[in-house]
Amino acid sequence: MFKYAMLLIYLLLSFFPTTENLHAYTEERIKYEKSGDVIWEGYTDEKVVALTFDDGPSPKYTPLILDILDKFNAKATFFVTGSNAKKYPYLIYRQYLENHEIGNHTFNHDYRAENLKEELAKTATIIYEITGTTPTNFRPPEGVYNDEIVAIASEQGYTVVLWSWDQDPKDWDRPGVDAIVNHVTSNISSGDIILLHDSGGNRSQTVEALPKILEFLDENGYKTITVSEMIERTN
Repeated sequence: MFKYAMLLIYLLLSFFPTTENLHAYTEERIKYEKSGDVIWEGYTDEKVVALTFDDGPSPKYTPLILDILDKFNAKATFFVTGSNAKKYPYLIYRQYLENHEIGNHTFNHDYRAENLKEELAKTATIIYEITGTTPTNFRPPEGVYNDEIVAIASEQGYTVVLWSWDQDPKDWDRPGVDAIVNHVTSNISSGDIILLHDSGGNRSQTVEALPKILEFLDENGYKTITVSEMIERTN
């Protein structure tokens, strides 16, 4: 939805000096998107969205999420930590077999630039040993990024993947199933990258919300695709 709001943002920036920080953030985003090193969402008129799940896999919640995705014939991208992938390789392999995308979310959920190269390499090795494939998309923990983080990721062949500014329902904070569903569905737009979590805490609300989100998407003609597919459509 960022793409449709860009003109409005600039008009607001013209009239309200208190929006200096927003202007700087918007300018930074434009810089990164032009380079192709960072993506927040896709730019497409097709009714497609990308569901993403961070922090997994979890032996408790990831299988439930995979079952729901399978029921709806939906695809997702899982940004996994190397530590969890190492503990639960069968879940990584299931994600791979069911044609979901597996992205890199560091080994220990550590976004510090001085550790990032090793964190990415360790996780990529584990994913490759399980699936025979190497991840090409990286989501920095907590969405933290700067020039150094982006440069390190780019040097290792990654696109940094964040999420649509209005598609973070903060499911990690357990706001309630209805709150998660309403946040996603009320802000839905073609090209959205939706942020959810399948590990890192109690994700029962996310599991319960997911079928309702997918029902809404189906009823409104949206198709779920992987992040890499979204990038291809944008390019």
